[in-house]
Formats: sequence, C-alpha cells, structure tokens
Amino acid sequence: MFELDDESDPRIREIRQQSLLYHMAALLNDRERARLLGLPEGCRIRERAKILAPEKLTLGRNVWIGEGAVLDAQGGLSIGDYTQIGLNVMVWSHSSHRQARLSKTGIDKDGIEYKPTSIGRNCFIAGPSVIAAGVTIGDRVIVSPLTFVDKDVPDDAVVSSKRDVRQLEKRVQSLEKSLEELLSRLPR
Repeated sequence: MFELDDESDPRIREIRQQSLLYHMAALLNDRERARLLGLPEGCRIRERAKILAPEKLTLGRNVWIGEGAVLDAQGGLSIGDYTQIGLNVMVWSHSSHRQARLSKTGIDKDGIEYKPTSIGRNCFIAGPSVIAAGVTIGDRVIVSPLTFVDKDVPDDAVVSSKRDVRQLEKRVQSLEKSLEELLSRLPR
C-alpha cells in the first residue's frame, strides 16, 4: 500500500501530475486544452476527452477530438491530419479480455494484448463508436454512429453497423420462410 503524501514514489507524482493537468484542462477552451496537452498545430480536444499513454500517440495536424472520447495509445496509436473523432468514441490499442479469462485481472499484465491502431487522414469517426485494438482505417473513411469496427477498413469506405442489421434481418426472414415451409408439411 502507498500513501498519497509520499512524494518520493514516482507513481504518486505521475498520478498527481496527470490529475492536475486534466483538472486544469477542464477550465480551458478546445485549442488551449490541446496546447496544454502538447497536441500538434490546429488540434482541438473537447472536455472529458482522455488520452491514455500520450507518449505513444502520433497525432496529425488539425485533428478534432470530441467530448468524452477515449484514445488508448498504450499499444501505439496514430491518427492522420484533418481527422475528426466524435463524441464518446473509444479507440483502443489494447485488450484485456484474455487477462480476465486467465483470472489475472488486477494480479499482473499477463494476457493483455497490445496492438498498434491506426486511423488515416481526413476521416470522420462518428460517436459513440468503438475502434478495436489493431485495426487500421484508411484515408477519407466515414464510420457511422454506433459502429463497432474490428476489421481493417480501406480508403474511402463508409462503415456502418446498419449493414450488419440488414444481414440479420435477411437471415431472420429466411429462417421464418423455412419455418413456414416446414410447418406447411406437417400433418394437420
């Protein structure tokens, strides 16, 4: 156990410094907050947005990061120029699901997978969406709201969960038709 007053512990100094930085940032406008956090020229970051492991983040110029967004750079994260990250978007570069399955949560870091994640230039990631660890998104990509992206996306694509819903609806219709055919064959 550690004491919060222990200034000799580097973990405590780091936590305190990060807490103070985010508290100060809440009082600033988007551009001032971006400068305080050391983001590149022209970037803006809204309130309550969080960057995990900022030292592993490569950010282009004129990137907009929406309120409540979480950018996890622990496994490496790059975002290209002129990209917009929407409200409450989560971009991951690590996954701890294996750690939980191995009963290692809170014990050690075994089972945590770190994978670089990349978002290209001129992209629009609508919130609240999730970009999974290890995904590469090309340039000029649009990700529709409420979309979970767990596969690489080529340049100029539009990604939407609606496609998945449409496929499910077609499958349900097909199953209903098959059920009707089976029921019609049953003796009455």
